[in-house]
Amino acid sequence: MLDAFSAPGRFLRGNLHTHSDRSDGALPPAEVCRRYRQAGYDFLCISDHFLDRFGFPLTDTTPFRTEGFTTLLGAELHGPQTHLGDHWHILAVGLPSDFAAAGDSEAGPDLARRAREAGAFVGIAHPQWYGLNTADGLSIDAAHAVEIYNHTCEMLSARPDGVALLDQLLQEGRMLTGFAADDAHFKSNDPFGGWVMVKAEDMAPETILEALKAGRYYASQGPQIHDVRRDGDSLVVTTSPVRSIALAGRGARSAAVHGDGITEARLALTSFAGSWCRLVVTDGAGRRAWAQPARID
Repeated sequence: MLDAFSAPGRFLRGNLHTHSDRSDGALPPAEVCRRYRQAGYDFLCISDHFLDRFGFPLTDTTPFRTEGFTTLLGAELHGPQTHLGDHWHILAVGLPSDFAAAGDSEAGPDLARRAREAGAFVGIAHPQWYGLNTADGLSIDAAHAVEIYNHTCEMLSARPDGVALLDQLLQEGRMLTGFAADDAHFKSNDPFGGWVMVKAEDMAPETILEALKAGRYYASQGPQIHDVRRDGDSLVVTTSPVRSIALAGRGARSAAVHGDGITEARLALTSFAGSWCRLVVTDGAGRRAWAQPARID
């Protein structure tokens, strides 16, 4: 949690999960990149579905990088099978361009391991949308993160959440991070609803990827988290105007400050000692931002 705010550099806004017409999106990669660049994003990963029916695309977005906008190569990987019998949806950001096609029987956990070994940031995509349980989450032992908010899943099925799975994995000892994303296909009102703010010293794709893996980022639907620092047995948080600043931890452990347009809170850490907590802020429109979980010594 603290590393993203104490590390050198600046926050870069990016989307890790979106699609083009190389798989099931409506727009060509050049136009997808143009729209994100125009919307003020600093970076983008087009994560087309890595499936045989689309030719196992690893969409090359390098021609669309500019001085103020960069891209990471990635894909949404699929393989058998979750506890419900569905194919996995595993986000892999930062794949090499020669990442090999998946075999018919290559299971989701194996695909995730192969992606991580190839250098990717691996995320468990939209777990609520297709009913993942804790055992499913634990089986993806190569994951760096859980997608805690998916805007397209909000728009299509009101199932955008991954926070519950993240908390269960944290309680099982897996210190994963959480990211928000659009999963935009540009077929409906699905872009620009969730993103990450990554702390990096420059805009090189390798620098952004390393920061993601290290957890030097926060996720947001709108609110900004300006600073998080520890002061003795308290956490001091400054934000854009919000209605609540809260900590959640193992079991029912929690601490919160509420108000109208508050921008700072001091939260006691004593109840989280020896365990973990994570920060979530909520603005007046109900939009949230999430900092990464941290162990509290």
